[in-house]
Amino acid sequence: MTRPVFSAEDFRRRAFRQSRQFTEEAWREHGDFLLNPDIIPQLEALTLKDAAVLVPVIDDGDDARVIFTQRTATLRKHSGQISFPGGSIDPDDDTPERAALRETEEEIGLDRRFVETVGRLPYYMALSGFRITPVLAVVQPGYDLVPNPTEVDAVFDVPLSFLMDPRNHRRGRTNWQGAERHFYQMPYGERNIWGITASIVRMLYERLYA
Repeated sequence: MTRPVFSAEDFRRRAFRQSRQFTEEAWREHGDFLLNPDIIPQLEALTLKDAAVLVPVIDDGDDARVIFTQRTATLRKHSGQISFPGGSIDPDDDTPERAALRETEEEIGLDRRFVETVGRLPYYMALSGFRITPVLAVVQPGYDLVPNPTEVDAVFDVPLSFLMDPRNHRRGRTNWQGAERHFYQMPYGERNIWGITASIVRMLYERLYA
């Protein structure tokens, strides 16, 4: 059997191919929302603020790597969690891509000259009040990272091949606001990727590699 290719070039090709082949409602068909279909009506009733995150895939030979951040414990929302760089879409941001690139520069100092955006995933609708656009990107080597200490405790990367292997996609459950909720988690070494970030990774798998 031929081993799957997890290069940045293959990722770019897959991203271009699928990026515009989904509707506004496609978010319902992926990740957490398949595990918790009862929350969909609740999300549809909310007024959500637009946000964007960058899914940065480093061009690193045949086994590309994906950049993540560990948020500081002092942030008001999702403190201490593993995340992709990103944040709210400001009035001056004319596209989610611009917002994701700006936020990434602010959070980890990744110069956008090294970043090529190659597509999007469907929205992630968050009960915390955000409609998040995941922006897919290829990052060329040669960059320097300077984490913003008020937002980011650490920056690390994980092989794309690990993240796109469904055997590494574990399911967890918790009680939230009186109801049982199911979620994905992807432990990697001492890090535990879970929640919104793991659901976006799962969506990436479902749309590009499943």
